Amino acid sequence: MRTVRQLLEGKPADVFSITPDAPVIDAIRMMAERRVGALLVMEGPRLAGIISERDYARKIVLQGRSSKDTPVRDIMTAQVVTVTPSDSTEHCMELVTNSRIRHLPVLDGERVVGVLSIGDLVKAVIEMQQQDIDHLQRYIAS
Repeated sequence: MRTVRQLLEGKPADVFSITPDAPVIDAIRMMAERRVGALLVMEGPRLAGIISERDYARKIVLQGRSSKDTPVRDIMTAQVVTVTPSDSTEHCMELVTNSRIRHLPVLDGERVVGVLSIGDLVKAVIEMQQQDIDHLQRYIAS
């Protein structure tokens, strides 16, 4: 069983964030430039929420609002599901599938230490399954 800490060790340490008062257009530009699907919304050192492409589509595009005039705070998801470095990948996979979310901020106490995406978790599960298959094949062959 792998932990969140182990997954974060294999990822770049970059965590992209924006402030709640920034216009949504700045968040969308940053996501496009960084090629990420979500940004953490930070008030100083505190995690205030998360803004994703899904939030943008549902709360700006579909409601006909302006990306320039709307602050991130108005469309961000404020109730963020988080994990800790010691949580298992299985626990994280359960959270993203049951909650239908795509990004899990990782908190060590109050400090953000990373973000896991559904892609990170799927990759980890596939790697673990491949290791099991390799072990079984070696056992059968011996």
